[in-house]
Amino acid sequence: MPENCLYIARSSAIAARALAGEMMVMNSADSTFFTLNEVATAIFQAADGRTPLREIVRHRICDQFDVDPEQAQTDAEQFVTELSSHGILLVSTQPFASEAP
Repeated sequence: MPENCLYIARSSAIAARALAGEMMVMNSADSTFFTLNEVATAIFQAADGRTPLREIVRHRICDQFDVDPEQAQTDAEQFVTELSSHGILLVSTQPFASEAP
């Protein structure tokens, strides 16, 4: 996965709720359910479709948690791949179009 140009966005076909610092996420199409830890929750919440994954890792994960930047990037890419395979996150090499106000 070319990490320098990945953009991630949350799918509109999901239901998500925060509970005690973790995020519960379900894909409404197939009822796939995930409980995200604090790091995964930070990535999920930052998935705005306009911020590159590398920036999310650098500014949200490495600043907030005591992790090695390279390991954090590798782990983030694996997380994104897993959730995108279940339709929870959308991945693109270009920023997603902003929604109109």
